[in-house]
Amino acid sequence: MASLQNLICSVSKQLVVPNCAVTAKPNGAPPSVVAASSKEGSLNDSKVTKRRLALFGAGALATGLLKTGSAFAEEVPKNYKSYVDAKDGYSYLYPAEWRDFDFLGHDSAFKDKNFALQCVRVGFIPTEKTDVRDLGPMDEAIFNLVNNVYAAPNQIPSVYDMQENYWTFEYDLEAPGYGVSAFATVAIGNGRYYTLIVTANERRWSRLRNKLKVVADSFKISDLTA
Repeated sequence: MASLQNLICSVSKQLVVPNCAVTAKPNGAPPSVVAASSKEGSLNDSKVTKRRLALFGAGALATGLLKTGSAFAEEVPKNYKSYVDAKDGYSYLYPAEWRDFDFLGHDSAFKDKNFALQCVRVGFIPTEKTDVRDLGPMDEAIFNLVNNVYAAPNQIPSVYDMQENYWTFEYDLEAPGYGVSAFATVAIGNGRYYTLIVTANERRWSRLRNKLKVVADSFKISDLTA
């Protein structure tokens, strides 16, 4: 439990975004944050170049295939695009109409141009663990993660469906006057602890849930040593 608590504290320090606009009930990483300060949130040239290259690489996959760690490929569903980061060893799908943006403390992010809370972001930190199960019992580890890292002090977390392999789960974060719903996928590989979070306003969740579940389920990590 001590090692899990240390990892949670590490995730909290490196992935939580301070001074950001929050509008949610459930969210995925730090409280449903979508806007950081312009100074801290601006992309530097190297990060912009990296993201554009990743997007170009995904679009250049001849038949719209998403590379996975086992060298298999999956067809990209209609109305989605793929983001492939070969350098950092991960890939996922996102709604085709979403645009990329800088989300402080995360490696990649996309959001709906009209609804800022509808977004997906991926972040990772170093870890010596080799498997997500090393974090401990799934239900206990996920509850601690949502309660101690994702939720703001004024938010009440609720965790729902949990799936094994990569840990994918659904949760809400409730606060007076607002709420956010989210899916999160947690995975460990390449000496990294990866987190994908896709969120939406609680009031729109019932209409968007199935669409955003595709995003959460699509996350894959590839072996950087292969």
